Amino acid sequence: MDDAVITLYLNKARDWVVKNGMLLLMTVLFFIIGAQIIKVILKAITRAFERSNRLSKGVESFLLSFFRIVFFAVLFIMSAGIMGFPVTSLVTLLGTSGITIGLALQGSLSNMAGGVLILILKPFDAGDYIQEKATGQEGTVTAIDIFYTHLITFDNKEIVIPNGNLSNTTVINFTKLGERKVDVKVPVSYESNLENVKRVLLYIADNGLTYILKEAGSLAYVDELGESGIVVGLRYTVKAENYFPARWETIEKIKTEFDKNNISIPYNQLDVYIKNKT
Repeated sequence: MDDAVITLYLNKARDWVVKNGMLLLMTVLFFIIGAQIIKVILKAITRAFERSNRLSKGVESFLLSFFRIVFFAVLFIMSAGIMGFPVTSLVTLLGTSGITIGLALQGSLSNMAGGVLILILKPFDAGDYIQEKATGQEGTVTAIDIFYTHLITFDNKEIVIPNGNLSNTTVINFTKLGERKVDVKVPVSYESNLENVKRVLLYIADNGLTYILKEAGSLAYVDELGESGIVVGLRYTVKAENYFPARWETIEKIKTEFDKNNISIPYNQLDVYIKNKT
């Protein structure tokens, strides 16, 4: 492109700015003011949700995301009208191009439909700890937007999962029932007295654990006969939010009590027998 053509385009752009500068300034100011008004409206809606306590956190975040998109879409169309664009023709064009737009945005539409299904069927809600089986991602749900669900992992990382994926795969909800069973398994040597081992495990459950729900009962059991030892387990119930600290505490208590009672925890070993052919 030579200098003459560039100069021509620059002159046209300058003439357009001179001719429509005031209108462009008004449109920009209108959009900025409108955006601030939308923020105020969304804050008011958020406060109304908080006062009512009738909707779940997931529904609230979904509706706020939906309102935000609708409000800004209306603001954009109104701004285009101020600039002199034929808004009616634009809306008509969007309507006649619906199939093409739908095909182009089928992933987003699938995510939006998935979000609606999640809110209707409620397999999980904000605050629940879930695991998505397709990829193994898990964490606490912080928000369910119109297209995505946000999780915070145990080590404080955010995971954003499309709603369409969550509505079409197996989701494990670890906190929906309010309580969880804790199973801690540990091997003991084959020389150990199993009755004594189980007695020590039940003693730990009755006297040494902070988070256990004693009214739900506890169970000490033999799980399997392993290659290097007998695998025993302790099962009890805790509040869902206490699962991890309860499990960590139990592992430490088992090691301490087993040492006190001379119960050996074996390690993998290989016994080699050499046959003398002489």
